[in-house]
Amino acid sequence: MSLAARRRIAVVALLMILFGCAEVVTAFRHKFFGISTSTAMIFTYAAAAIGGFYVAGGLLILILRKWAAALAIVLLVADVAGRIALVVAGLYPLNSIEQTFAIVVGTLIAIAFGIFIAMQWKILK
Repeated sequence: MSLAARRRIAVVALLMILFGCAEVVTAFRHKFFGISTSTAMIFTYAAAAIGGFYVAGGLLILILRKWAAALAIVLLVADVAGRIALVVAGLYPLNSIEQTFAIVVGTLIAIAFGIFIAMQWKILK
């Protein structure tokens, strides 16, 4: 595997870890850069778990093995499904353009990370 490929994977992994930590913090603080979330306990635990999935996925892709990448993709799918479930359950308020933008863009970023990981499949051991 080339050094450039390792760097790309490392950057994505670090972003996933950073974004996952931000999700965990947001789950407990219920505010992040002007975006607010539900204060319901179920939201707190679900959003913290979703952030944990993101962090775990980032750590897994650093292993550079196919089994770890597959598990990271599964965790990202769970992240996206969890976000959708929070919106459908009304636990992630979509009462403003900013709120809606945050959940849509955040979900699209998680999907993009999953696609990126899948595209690296051939170079993983």
